[in-house]
Amino acid sequence: MRAIFPLLFLLSMPLAAAPLHSQFLPPDDLGLRKEAAESQQLLQVTSYSVVVGNQRQSNQQPIPVTSPLILRLKGKPLSKGATISQVLISFDAESKSLKKPVFDDKSKTLTLNYPLAQYRVMLDLLRNDTVYVQFLSYPNGHIWADLHTGSVRAR
Repeated sequence: MRAIFPLLFLLSMPLAAAPLHSQFLPPDDLGLRKEAAESQQLLQVTSYSVVVGNQRQSNQQPIPVTSPLILRLKGKPLSKGATISQVLISFDAESKSLKKPVFDDKSKTLTLNYPLAQYRVMLDLLRNDTVYVQFLSYPNGHIWADLHTGSVRAR
């Protein structure tokens, strides 16, 4: 019986270790995450700042005026091999589709884009909970990025 237990234990282990915080991923109905992630950047947010810009390009007619809204998140990397040091989140009120998440290894920055409607939700999370940012890339080209809290007890 003792010889069977280690064998059963080994058979019950997953073939590829799931990324940290994989419990926060939505169901993979399309099978996009069948293979193990090539890389994961997982950051625990320790500070944030809000940047509301104002830009006017005076050499164009009509004169476009833009006011970008950016959340800059900083924190500590948590996943094995993670090098991420900051996340820049831009908000867009006009586009019909969002730009894909991009992690730049050189600057150690993850750039995310969200609809403007998500700004208040994110600010509320940052003010009230421990927040994590997750970025996963897969061999098939699929990319996943999210902001999530840890498990929180209902009051």
